[in-house]
Amino acid sequence: MLRSAVRSAAAGFVLLFAAVLAADAGAGGGGAAAPPAPVRLVSAQKGLPLYGASVIAHRGAAKYAPENTLAAVDEADRRDVEWVENDVQRTKDGKLVVIHDTTLKRTTDAEEVYPKRSPWRVGDFTAAEIARLDAGSWFDEEFAGERVPTLASYLNRVDRNGQHLLLEIKNPEQYPGIVKQVLAQLRDSGWLDAEHVMDGLVVQSFGGDAVREVHSRQPDVRTAVLGTPSRAKLPEYARFADWINPPYKDLSSAYVSAVQSLWGPHAERMEVHTWGVSVSQAKRAFSSYGIDGVIL
Repeated sequence: MLRSAVRSAAAGFVLLFAAVLAADAGAGGGGAAAPPAPVRLVSAQKGLPLYGASVIAHRGAAKYAPENTLAAVDEADRRDVEWVENDVQRTKDGKLVVIHDTTLKRTTDAEEVYPKRSPWRVGDFTAAEIARLDAGSWFDEEFAGERVPTLASYLNRVDRNGQHLLLEIKNPEQYPGIVKQVLAQLRDSGWLDAEHVMDGLVVQSFGGDAVREVHSRQPDVRTAVLGTPSRAKLPEYARFADWINPPYKDLSSAYVSAVQSLWGPHAERMEVHTWGVSVSQAKRAFSSYGIDGVIL
């Protein structure tokens, strides 16, 4: 408990110091980066093929357990992986659930349970209806009965395990108001305190407007833009995004350097974390391109 209190106090000091630096650097960030090097958000990981590299478990340990489930979170924890990534969408009755696809078909038994409700879009089902679904058997019978987690239950499990979270707001254009709702759930679950905000949470989306809204509503939360904004637009993104997370196929040394040459909104060098990558490609991305992390 004492250690937690000390970390929280230190977190508050770091955030205050970062705010002072940001004010000195100019409104909104986006300037050219310079020493000193920023505090790294992603720690050295163990238990995945890239030992010692900065690895975020994509949809949890999805190679070993059904993606985006509590089992995948726990499996990442068992493998000593500190960071997990997830995807958040909204049900018909306004509840936040953790699932990647826009439909329930691939990763649940929705087609069997609700045969007349094709195409089984997440937003066409209530939370109670989704809670009936088996989200584990498609992966392996060992996980039969695993459920699609609510965001609240997912946050609780990640927190219980002492892990960190890269949270993706999925398809924000389909869910008006979802940014405000996600931030409210993060607050209710205790994830917007200094300790989590300092080194335990990044919110990302393909939707640049959604990421900008996160920063506007909760400026202390670190954010990431998925995709590959043009180099000309990177200074604009640096005003509200700490990371740029492009697919591996779009990586180049010049692009990575262009991102890392900028200060983000928290007075730290912007970072690059890539995805859509094999283990061998990830090793090359670190050695040849100098990326900061991989979502694997």
